[in-house]
Amino acid sequence: MKKVQKGKLRRLRPRSVQPINAENSTRRWSAAYTEYLRTECRLAENTVMAYSRDMIRFTHWLGKRSVQQISIAELSDFVGFLSSEELAPSSIARHIVSVKMFFRYLQLEGVLLENKVELLGSQKLWQRVPSVMSPREVDRFLMAPKRFELYHFRDRALLEMLYATGCRASEISNLRIRDLHLTERYCKCHGKGSKQRLTPLGQAAIDAIQLYLERQRPRLEAVRPDETDWLFLSRSGRRLRREAIWELVKKYAAISDITIKVSPHTLRHSFATHLLAGGADLRRVQEMLGHASIATTQIYTHVDQSRLKKVHKQHHPRA
Repeated sequence: MKKVQKGKLRRLRPRSVQPINAENSTRRWSAAYTEYLRTECRLAENTVMAYSRDMIRFTHWLGKRSVQQISIAELSDFVGFLSSEELAPSSIARHIVSVKMFFRYLQLEGVLLENKVELLGSQKLWQRVPSVMSPREVDRFLMAPKRFELYHFRDRALLEMLYATGCRASEISNLRIRDLHLTERYCKCHGKGSKQRLTPLGQAAIDAIQLYLERQRPRLEAVRPDETDWLFLSRSGRRLRREAIWELVKKYAAISDITIKVSPHTLRHSFATHLLAGGADLRRVQEMLGHASIATTQIYTHVDQSRLKKVHKQHHPRA
């Protein structure tokens, strides 16, 4: 099997075109395409799962129609269908990319002679300013797990880690005990594309983690001793999955009476915004977030107007 550059479709001469039987065959090719993304393109598992979900939606919309016979006009209707599902522009754009790669894959496998989907335009993305919590709201949120909560030590440590590190939910879920370096006050995070970065830990996060490790994790670990590596465990002793982290964040946001819609990414946005508001260097924040481009990090400079006013007052000659 030829090695390919990560994220790139292999360039092979298409085989002779073979007939495809509508719905069931489309599902089979979709499954093969997903496995192709995983094994040959070597995309990150979260990316593969996202593309797989996109293909499920596409297959459902396609119904009994064949990908060999579908027209560009019908494919344009698919974009309208996605809009009617009230998906975010970024999600619609990813669906279009997923379908385009699927059609390229079918062309390479000899299922399609020509690729009509290349004529399909990409979704125009507008840069959105992320919603963030105020420092007071963050304080209420982090204090939400109370003693009467069954897993309050774990949940408090989880929330503290999300805000202290700016990590994504999947990154927190994949943390292992060996990634923690509490004495040196940092943890090793495994980000997108198998990239690693070191993220500092504050004293509040360290204290919460130590309480969890001493008072609660041993009991969770005893339920399933063969999964002792993961930092955050579920009540069944398994790794606390990303979906469970989302549910816990939503639960404690409701308890804290936070007015905005809160997700793990809201804590990531708040982490970056509060750092910049406190005078942190943009490049350092980029490193801590694991952004490949500083342009992605710059969006946070538009969130906190007080920082911009302070910079203007300090540096402008007629401020």
